[in-house]
Amino acid sequence: MDEPLVTRMAGFGETVFAEMTRLADETGAINLGQGFPDTDGPRSLLEGAARRIAGGVNQYPPGSGRIELRTAVAEDRRTRYGLDHDPETEVYVTVGATAGIAASVLALVEPGDEVVLFEPMYDSYSGAVALAQGVRRPVTLRPSADGAGTRFAFDPDELRAAVTPRTRMIIVNSPHNPTGTVFTAAEMGLIAELCRDNDIVALTDEVYEHLTYDGVAHLPLASFPGMAERTLSVSSAGKTFSVTGWKVGWVTGPAPLVRAVRTVNQFLTYSANGALQLAVADALRDEAEWVRAQRDALQGKRDRLAAGLAAAGFGVEPAQGSYFLMADIRPLGFADGVETARSLPRLAGVAAVPAQVFYADQEKGRHLVRFAFCKKDGVLDEAAARLRAFGGG
Repeated sequence: MDEPLVTRMAGFGETVFAEMTRLADETGAINLGQGFPDTDGPRSLLEGAARRIAGGVNQYPPGSGRIELRTAVAEDRRTRYGLDHDPETEVYVTVGATAGIAASVLALVEPGDEVVLFEPMYDSYSGAVALAQGVRRPVTLRPSADGAGTRFAFDPDELRAAVTPRTRMIIVNSPHNPTGTVFTAAEMGLIAELCRDNDIVALTDEVYEHLTYDGVAHLPLASFPGMAERTLSVSSAGKTFSVTGWKVGWVTGPAPLVRAVRTVNQFLTYSANGALQLAVADALRDEAEWVRAQRDALQGKRDRLAAGLAAAGFGVEPAQGSYFLMADIRPLGFADGVETARSLPRLAGVAAVPAQVFYADQEKGRHLVRFAFCKKDGVLDEAAARLRAFGGG
C-alpha cells in the first residue's frame, strides 16, 4: 500500500537524535549528539523512587498528577520567581516536557493559526505545530556581539514582522536548545509586549531553567507584566536532576489554559509514573544544593569541551545555559553539517548533531553542528583528543 502517514506529517521521519545515536552505537563512537548525561541524579532521588515502587505505588496516579508533585512545583516557582500557582488547577503533570509542549500546542492552535518560534528550534515544536495544522513563523537567532561577548540573539524588527493577525502563539525556549542562549530582560520584555498588544498566548520551554552559567539568570516570561494570565510554562525533572529517561514534566499557567492542556493530554498519555512523581517532589524541596553543584560542574564541562573543540579547529560559540555547544565546521574545510555529522562517528569516533535540522531554512544552519557537554570529564577529554586527531590539531 502507499505510505500511510498523514499528509501533515509527510516531511517528518526518524529524528536526528535517533539517527546519530544509532550511528554512535554502530561505530562505537563517543555520543556527544543526544543530550543525556552519563551520570545519575542525586542518590536520594533514586532511592526515593525505588522505595515508592517497592512500597506499591505502581498504579494509575490522578490524571493531573500526584498532588505532592503539583504542590512542590508550585512552591518552587513561588520561591524562585514569585509566581503563584494553585496546585489543584494551575499545575499539570505530563510525560516529560515534550508531551506538555505537544498537548499545549494541540489544545490552543487551530488549523491555519500561526505560531512564532525561534530557530534553530528543538525539533518537537515543528512536529506539534504540524499535528495541529498550524503555520510556523520562524525568527532566526544569529551570533551577535553585545557588552558581555557574543551570543545568539534575534533581531527585534524580525520578531515584530513575524507577528500577524493570524498569530496565535509564540513558543519561547530559554535557556535555549541548541544555541545555549539565555534571553535577556529586554528580549523577554519585547516578547511580552507583542503578546499583550496582539492577544497572543505564550508557550515557554524552560527545561534548562536551573542550568545557566557565569551568573546569567533565567527569567521566566510569566513573571513579566501582563504575562501570567497568558503564559503556559513547561519544565521537567529530566535535565534538572539528570534523569532524562524518567519523563516527568509539568505545565503551569492560568487555570483556563491548563484545563485546555489537560483536556487534550488525557487522550494522549493520560498520566505519568506516580512513584517517580513522588521522588521528584521530594527532590524539588530537598536537593537544591545538588542542583547548584551540578550546574557548576556543567559550567566546567562546557569550558572543557569548548577548549577541546577549538583546539581541534572548530569555531565555537559560547553557551550561557543548557547542555550544548554550537560549533562551526567551516574552519575545518567542511560545508554541510549533515554530511559532517554522518561522517564523524566513523572517521573521528565522535557523534554530533547537525544543527541545520533545527532550522526551517536549513541553509541558515548548514555550517553548524551541536555537541553535548553533559558527560564525564574523561569522556569529554577523549572526544576532544579524537577530534584533534581528526582535524589535524
